[in-house]
Amino acid sequence: MRCTWMAGAALVALTMTAGGCGSKKDDSALLREEATNLRAQLEQRNNALASAEADRRTLAMQLADLRRQLEDANARAADVGRTTGFEGIENVQSVYGDGEITLIIESDVLFDSGQAALKQSSQRSLSQVASVLNSQYPGNGIRITGHTDTDPIQRSGWKSNFHLGAERAYAVMEYLRQRGVEVNRMHIASFGPNRPMGTKQASRRVEIAVLQNE
Repeated sequence: MRCTWMAGAALVALTMTAGGCGSKKDDSALLREEATNLRAQLEQRNNALASAEADRRTLAMQLADLRRQLEDANARAADVGRTTGFEGIENVQSVYGDGEITLIIESDVLFDSGQAALKQSSQRSLSQVASVLNSQYPGNGIRITGHTDTDPIQRSGWKSNFHLGAERAYAVMEYLRQRGVEVNRMHIASFGPNRPMGTKQASRRVEIAVLQNE
């Protein structure tokens, strides 16, 4: 009888032990599944965060671009109807852009073909240009550039179109100096045939740029 009771007790204990092991295994599986789900959720959150950051950078660049466009539009609007003081000077076209005023004078107005000596007829217009430079732009730098057409030099004796453009720019600078424009705020350059316009006649020109004060 005692042996039977002990056998029964042992069977109950074994059953309880087996049940406890099964419960622990189930809990471990649940924890692993929960950890897997949490990792998946974390990855989703990280991906969403990275996507949001990329969107933020894109929007920031778009906003900066819109601001630049607005600034450009405001600058163009301010230029509309702007007067420079050079309006009405015969044979002188004035263009305003990028903070500079550029005066365009066709070389055929200033010089005879292949020559770098100013025509007498051009001096009235240049005198008016000098007057405006002295009265309205006394502190601005002045860049004078000579331009030619693309035809190579053949009979005029100049070494190249660059030499001709430089001599013509110098002739204009010298005349402006004689009319009171300070030489230390003027400089010259020649682009020769490198910046042609729509026609050969328009390409042959001298440009006088009134620079922004720094």
